Amino acid sequence: MMDWLDLKSLRRQGRSSVLALSLDGGRLEGMVLARTNGSLRALQSFSETLSLDPLTADTELVGREIRNHLDTAGVRERVCVVCLPLKWALVVHVELPELPAEADVASFLQIEAERGFPCDIATLRLVTSRWRSPSGRQHATLVGIPENHLAALERVLHGARLKAVSFSLGIAALQPPGAVPSEGVLALAIGEDGVDLQITCGGGVGALRALEGALEIEGTRKLLHPDVVARESRITLGQLASEFRETVHRARIFGPDDLAGELANEIESPLATIGLSTELVTGYSPDDFGVALPAGARISRAFSLGARYLTRQGATFEFLLPKVMPWQRLAKQYSSSRVRMVGATAGAVAILVAGLFLIQQWQLTRLRSRWAAMSSKVQELDGMQQQIRQYRPWFDRSFPCLSVLRELTQAFPEDGVVSAKTVEIRDVHTVTCSGTARDNSVLLKTLTQMRAASGVTALKVDQIRGKSPMQFTFDFQWGQGGGNEN
Repeated sequence: MMDWLDLKSLRRQGRSSVLALSLDGGRLEGMVLARTNGSLRALQSFSETLSLDPLTADTELVGREIRNHLDTAGVRERVCVVCLPLKWALVVHVELPELPAEADVASFLQIEAERGFPCDIATLRLVTSRWRSPSGRQHATLVGIPENHLAALERVLHGARLKAVSFSLGIAALQPPGAVPSEGVLALAIGEDGVDLQITCGGGVGALRALEGALEIEGTRKLLHPDVVARESRITLGQLASEFRETVHRARIFGPDDLAGELANEIESPLATIGLSTELVTGYSPDDFGVALPAGARISRAFSLGARYLTRQGATFEFLLPKVMPWQRLAKQYSSSRVRMVGATAGAVAILVAGLFLIQQWQLTRLRSRWAAMSSKVQELDGMQQQIRQYRPWFDRSFPCLSVLRELTQAFPEDGVVSAKTVEIRDVHTVTCSGTARDNSVLLKTLTQMRAASGVTALKVDQIRGKSPMQFTFDFQWGQGGGNEN
């Protein structure tokens, strides 16, 4: 369920040309790339605004609209790779314990995915990026996209007479994880209706976010909010463990020249205060893909993903749905032929079932006799366990939950400029608080007082949304407690 790449896609990467598409908001950008004699060439390119939403409109109509745009641009290539919008993705971060086998890691990640994602993971296409700290601690970023989104997009492309061989994220194609784990990078990609943020560190993707409120559309004009980008960048960096945060020294900005230049100028100073240099990416370097590039090649999601496909570098995240094998389709098509085998096998099945039933009855009889010998002791132990569970809370004289609430009450201002909506205390030591604040300064002051409180450790901000009022969520570890006499 969780994998880096669809192996079939890798085998298909022997092609010499591909149509690279980028779906961003309501805009579809694309170009046809060809690889010849160790170099890449851009054969055609186009950029069009779609009048229909691929997720909600009729897939045949959307496919026909895309086909019309391709015909107008003179595109005849049928095989395509697609950059998906980051806002489709759900992200969960997990710290991996030391496990003896890789199979145990996969099982652990599946359990964490079931706990972390707000939906049934059976409805998601999940991929994983794993990263390691300089001290050897392992982390993983789980990224899931709803399978119905991907299936709808595949139907749209089929309607446009296209065959998808890769679905990936554009920002991961622009800034893949570096080969050197100590070279962390904060990447910001300005899109059609938002700004994407990605942090690569430890050889993997450590953070992935679509920043809300960073870009607004006023008529035909795009209004960028660099202060929002700078603030969310600092928050995202602050959520990383210090050993990862110390490896991130660069912020790379991708996007249209005017907006990217404006963003680079505005956030250079705020990011410099946290030790990050700002780099405006205006072109590809000669060693990005290991082949010669067209002169003046413009930085884009589509070009980056197409070039990585043709140079067999592979995608950091691959969301292409697994294909049904031909033999599986044949088995489903001719499954009615099995009916002819029922008469020949009915006798053997009946004998087998009867034998299994006799074995089951023998096992049940043996287990009942064993239970009769131990049932009295089990009932006595159950009674003792119930008494322990009933009276344990009365022997804890430290009143940990009340102590947590007292520290929160003392840290929050009395005038109500910062207020808590919910306080959740799990296992006595893990506390999550959410609420509202009038502005960022009073929230930061409250967080500072909480960090200085006795018994509060590992305080981190999980989420900040809105402006006035701001909605926040933070959690911390409560380390102060008394003895338990049980």
